[in-house]
Amino acid sequence: MRRKPVPWFSYTVVIVGSFLMVFPFLDMIMTSFKGAAQYNNLYYKFLPDEWNLDNYKTAFNSLSMGLLFKNSIVRSVLTTALILLTSSMGAYALTKLEFKGRNTFFKFVLSTMMFPSFLFFIPNFYIMVHFPMVGGNDITGSGGHGGMATSIWSLILPFMVSAFGVFLMRQFMMNINDAYIEAARIDGGGELRIFFQLILPMTGPALATLAIFEFINSWNEFIWALLMNSVNKDLATLPVGIQTLKSHLDSNVTQPLVMAGLVISVAPVLLVFIFLQKYYVRGTMNSGVKE
Repeated sequence: MRRKPVPWFSYTVVIVGSFLMVFPFLDMIMTSFKGAAQYNNLYYKFLPDEWNLDNYKTAFNSLSMGLLFKNSIVRSVLTTALILLTSSMGAYALTKLEFKGRNTFFKFVLSTMMFPSFLFFIPNFYIMVHFPMVGGNDITGSGGHGGMATSIWSLILPFMVSAFGVFLMRQFMMNINDAYIEAARIDGGGELRIFFQLILPMTGPALATLAIFEFINSWNEFIWALLMNSVNKDLATLPVGIQTLKSHLDSNVTQPLVMAGLVISVAPVLLVFIFLQKYYVRGTMNSGVKE
């Protein structure tokens, strides 16, 4: 039998590309253990001269890390959960329910992906500030002091619906045989019961894929969180806190501290991806294929 030739060129390209992508992340970790003197040294050294946790201790003390972590976790978890719910329900309606204008409505949902999110920051900010019956506002949204903008929900509600999420879930649900739904309807199941007890468990890989995307986006979102932080300082998230530390102190001294803060902020995202990666691969493969 002839031995199959090894594609050395392809392997080399993949290995070199992987190293180029991983190296900045490893350098961030190594820099977080360096002192200011070594960081500002003319000659670059990948490994720190002395391994210590001083930068992590200083970052915790300077950034109120407990508050930042709490805000980021609450904001990311609740936003992701709401997006999973709204996206799956919207996809179910656009895939398994027959109504006039269904395809037109789906095209309208897709068209919203063409607009950058920051175009909606001003109207969303106005809605949050003048949210009725919240933050001292009356029924007309007047008379209060910040309205919903002073609450943690101001970081969540503007992002609770995702057009990309609806698209991803719809593509996955198109693979589900309608015979399951018809059988459930014959047995007397209502639409909500069919959705929650039949369809939702079958979309686990797609839900995991969407959860990874949306958790990372919510965790790293900066501009809206900075805007809400200007109204209420207690709403700062990790990206806002790290940027605040970087802008208020000497960058030559604080860069290792910033790297320590970034390592801390990246850890939850890595854990989420590691935990859901097998579902992510399965969901990515299935979402683009229709039977």
